[in-house]
Amino acid sequence: MEGVKSIASKSARASGAVTAASPLILLEQIRSTIVACERCERLRTYCRGIGETKRRAYLDQTYWARPVPGFGDPRARILILGLAPGAHGANRTGRPFTGDGSGDFMYPVLHELGLATKPRAISRDDGLKLRHAWIASVVRCAPPGDKPTPQEVRNCAEHLAAEVQTLTRVKVVVCLGKIAFDGYLAHLVQAGVIERRSAYRFAHGAEYLLPNGLHLLATYHPSLRNTNTGRLNTTMFTRIFLRARELAGLD
Repeated sequence: MEGVKSIASKSARASGAVTAASPLILLEQIRSTIVACERCERLRTYCRGIGETKRRAYLDQTYWARPVPGFGDPRARILILGLAPGAHGANRTGRPFTGDGSGDFMYPVLHELGLATKPRAISRDDGLKLRHAWIASVVRCAPPGDKPTPQEVRNCAEHLAAEVQTLTRVKVVVCLGKIAFDGYLAHLVQAGVIERRSAYRFAHGAEYLLPNGLHLLATYHPSLRNTNTGRLNTTMFTRIFLRARELAGLD
């Protein structure tokens, strides 16, 4: 698989020169690389199998069943980082947090705060767009039981690194859940931004100023197991993104 520098250099050559539009070109190249990824045999087998058996409510739909690339505004100031696609959510629709309960919880908040043009995410062709935000995940294929292996997380790290390198205007990273938080810290160690992860502990509402000047925020993941039990409610989640807007200079 191509490294981050290889992806960037190929895209630059394709564009003929580095221009103001080059981030969009680079993100399109990264998207293609992600969608074509076959590195994790267990995850690819699982995603294809889900796409064939389907859930009864979606029997008439064609599942995406491929790795899910990031989505949003190429000039984003806020990076929202989740765990992985849902088996019958993003693995079905091909867009992060689209067509599942987590998205039904998250997008109304983003819409209310001016970060999304619509409060509902139904399909990748529904016209919803993000403003000042980009949504991605540390693992791009739906894992069985929502539990990727450490090696699968490492295999996907290159995709996250490529997006982070291209999204140069990002000022705030919001991690949805501990696995996303740990995955982003692993990226920071690999990139040489921090020396070790132990100084950064996950908790809902945790906030850190990183050595590179970015702000890191953490929240419980908006999964149904958290939102249905009241561990995470709309007020709690909204406060995280109000703070993200403030730190990103959007208020």
